[in-house]
Amino acid sequence: MIVKEIEIDAPPEVVFAYLTDPTKMVQWLGLLAELEPRPGGIFRVDANGRDVLRGTFVEVVPYSRVVFTWGYEDPAHRVPAGSTTVTIELEAKGAGSRLRLVHSDLPEGPAREGHDQGWTHYLARLAIAAAGGDPGDDRLADPAVRHG
Repeated sequence: MIVKEIEIDAPPEVVFAYLTDPTKMVQWLGLLAELEPRPGGIFRVDANGRDVLRGTFVEVVPYSRVVFTWGYEDPAHRVPAGSTTVTIELEAKGAGSRLRLVHSDLPEGPAREGHDQGWTHYLARLAIAAAGGDPGDDRLADPAVRHG
């Protein structure tokens, strides 16, 4: 299991949109996103033109909690589509937010290590974007860099 906590200089209402709105999602994660933020709705993100993440939303509580399954569409990938679960909780902290991410059911080894590094990278990008900044080009969106 991976657990990450960060503070973001934006209220939960703003951060929540970056987790559920496809246009905002791709500002920090991926090149293209198809999101239906409701239980059973599609979670699909083209990470880099080759690695496509796919799952479904499990729980969506406006401004406080988003849960979705996660994995890769490529059947040869060691983390199959929908095989893991990502839980993101938001809590108001002053004028900003505390975000807690838990990614469970990842296999031991390189997949878990890759996701641990990936979430550190992407949550930093989320913090910049949600606060109104430009996180810049995503080095992990380079197709030469294989995710998790």
